[in-house]
Amino acid sequence: MTPIILDEVASTSDWVLAHARELEDCQWVRARRQSAGRGRQGKSWIMAEGNLAASCLVRLRAEDPSAEQMGFVAGVALFEVAARHAEPALLQLKWPNDLMLHGAKLAGILLDRTGDSVVVGIGVNLARAPVVPGQPTAAFAPPAPDPDTFLEELAVAFAGELAEWRAHGFAPVADRWRARATPPGTALALGDGRHAVFDQLAADGALVVRTASGLETIRAGDVTLASSAAGAETS
Repeated sequence: MTPIILDEVASTSDWVLAHARELEDCQWVRARRQSAGRGRQGKSWIMAEGNLAASCLVRLRAEDPSAEQMGFVAGVALFEVAARHAEPALLQLKWPNDLMLHGAKLAGILLDRTGDSVVVGIGVNLARAPVVPGQPTAAFAPPAPDPDTFLEELAVAFAGELAEWRAHGFAPVADRWRARATPPGTALALGDGRHAVFDQLAADGALVVRTASGLETIRAGDVTLASSAAGAETS
């Protein structure tokens, strides 16, 4: 399916949400310029020139697994495409929705829901790493991937992962995510200021961490790599 290309919008995800009834399943929308991109928990997403801002509408089926797992589906697909443009060993997925390059944020995923549809929003720093207070960022080494080509590759990869998720459930997706993610033992900084260590990804996609108080399961919240947080504080 051919992506819809818009010259400028406030947010591709907001545009897809507003036009959800008119769009077909797995329709992608890309903006050449995005003036008010959104991240998780109300954070803004800065789109520099040459970067990618795109969203996909997925119509849920009655037999689909939990829609909250779609972020992991998108993450695995995003890693697959990014690994064609960067050294795979330098890439890592970070719970719940980030793709890191050499420990800095390369891309982010945002899920929105409207009725029986999920909007998967993806922002990728293809050409430029924006300055974000408290968050080290990264971009691909020159020459940067072409946004249209990158989106074409991403659409194919996401469709394949989505089909696998629908056919076989979350477990195989979770296994592929774990193989590409920060390893157990990685030091993390939790949103409430506590330090923790990544223990495992739970069967339902929750994050299990080890804190000073023992094992703890986190289902939502802001989690950063401890090394990234320390770097941001001293930069």
